[in-house]
Amino acid sequence: NEVLRKKMNIEKLLLWFWKNSRMIILWSSWILVTLILLIFFMVSLLGKDHTLLLPGQTIAGHYQIEEKCTLCHTPFNGIKKTACLECHEDTLINAHSKKKLAEADTESNLIYTQECYDCHHPHRQNIARAMGVTIAPTFCKECHQDIAEKRPSHQELTFETCHKCHHYHDNTALNETFLAQNLHQAHTFDTFKIPKRNFLDFYRENPKFPITPLTLKNHDAPAGGYSMRGKDWEGSSHANVGVNCMPCHTQPDTEHTWVDSADYRVCEDCHTLEVAGFLKGKHGIRLAKELSPMTTTQARSDMKPVHKSLHCMSCHEAHGFNTTARDIGVESCLACHDDTHSRAYKKSPHYTSWTAETPESAIVSCATCHFPRRLIADKRILVEHNPNFNLHPNQKMLKDVCMKCHGLGYSLDALADSLLVRNNFLKAPTQHLKILDMVEQKLNDKH
Repeated sequence: NEVLRKKMNIEKLLLWFWKNSRMIILWSSWILVTLILLIFFMVSLLGKDHTLLLPGQTIAGHYQIEEKCTLCHTPFNGIKKTACLECHEDTLINAHSKKKLAEADTESNLIYTQECYDCHHPHRQNIARAMGVTIAPTFCKECHQDIAEKRPSHQELTFETCHKCHHYHDNTALNETFLAQNLHQAHTFDTFKIPKRNFLDFYRENPKFPITPLTLKNHDAPAGGYSMRGKDWEGSSHANVGVNCMPCHTQPDTEHTWVDSADYRVCEDCHTLEVAGFLKGKHGIRLAKELSPMTTTQARSDMKPVHKSLHCMSCHEAHGFNTTARDIGVESCLACHDDTHSRAYKKSPHYTSWTAETPESAIVSCATCHFPRRLIADKRILVEHNPNFNLHPNQKMLKDVCMKCHGLGYSLDALADSLLVRNNFLKAPTQHLKILDMVEQKLNDKH
């Protein structure tokens, strides 16, 4: 009887499983899938690459660091308030302060806070415009509806065109005093004022190494560390100022330990400002965030089919460290960049006007505009290695670049012509910004 009862219980259990098999399979599958997904997301969250967790394609620039979500986000606490400023504080001045926003004469719900992501949503590349702006292009209207009444010169203008003259973050180039001081300038000046580099002067004042030119026989590479590339070094600026092999082939965290390939930390010992700029720009931002170097295949802009990692020696060839305008200022850029603006450069007057006798102060290369030389502390001429420094908005190029050769009005018209920028200034600008006319009219009205 006992055996029979057990047999009947087993049969009942099997019958129950049979009748409820569909439900059991569904619940088992759901639990299994849930566990797999939970494990998958936990591994993804705790791992180094977080791209699988992205809620949408990231906006321009951010895609380089999107695999490391913690740079911007904190668990259960959203985007860090200081995260944006860590990268953009030096290049984006907030012309719209909290005080100005608080005093705005409007009750609109579109008065934005000081949170960057209100206007630049990091995961909405599908609707993003220039500079990663993800809000309506007419947002200026929310605060400036009465601009036509306050400024009759703006009556015929629409809010879609505000950005041609004004920029939310940086209007320093359009300061009325500055504009008034530079009215009626010539299109192109007779003499050009591109400054000469003077790093060597500061190196001489406090040199890390004695400035004694070295030859190949003076090299201090250990046995096995020396190679035939030393011949390139012998004619370089490093050898000419006494920089031997070991200072560059010794990693900062080691002592007298030879390494075959130096990295940017070695360059930083002497070129502190240049490396700081490099790490803030698109070329070096991944290294600054302790990620692998940026490669040309990772870029969203048009690049030539070459796989190249970006670091100091990507442009300044190891041992030669060439800094000539044609090589480092043009060929190193065009070796990677293949967009319309870059391809058009060698047909532009900026390039075709070069001759063997052209002085350094008149040479306009890719680097002249995108790696501008600017005065620091009234003494040092720094070559800015952050190509984003004066790119957004491009009117930031006015003082450091364009007006070294061209008048203000001509420069403003050229930078506002998007087709002309795309074609790398092949011709004179055909559009005309009325902002200088407005300033002149305002001055005349005062008198």
